[in-house]
Amino acid sequence: MRIYLDLCCFNRPYDDQTQTRIRLETEAKIVLQQKVRAGECDLVWSSVLDFENAKSPFAEHREAISAWRKLAAHFILMDDDVLGLAHGLLAGGIGEYDALHVASAIKAGAVVFVTTDDRLLSKLRGRHEIRAMPPGDALAFLEKWYEN
Repeated sequence: MRIYLDLCCFNRPYDDQTQTRIRLETEAKIVLQQKVRAGECDLVWSSVLDFENAKSPFAEHREAISAWRKLAAHFILMDDDVLGLAHGLLAGGIGEYDALHVASAIKAGAVVFVTTDDRLLSKLRGRHEIRAMPPGDALAFLEKWYEN
């Protein structure tokens, strides 16, 4: 199964871990990454992740996140297909970077788009092109996927 983690998901470990929700999402994200390393799911990476991550003012965060690019099974360049998909998402009220991330995931055939952005999750609810989930739900979905 292909999964796409957006940048807010990759950055979750750098958020305030004293908040229970953030800590649980961080733990679930780490387990998802362990499953990528174990070959239990395929990570999708995109040029959008590269571009957005490069803008981070924190070199240590940038480097740690960029290291996951090497473990990705699929790499999606921003091209006319991605831009076309993103344009449709923008029309639905999704922000520019978010639309590009989602479009990249759709183009790659990702089954799950993982994000910690509640607003984005709300806007993607009910879409048929991809399942958008927070890390904990994505982990439960992945584990159920392999049970069946």
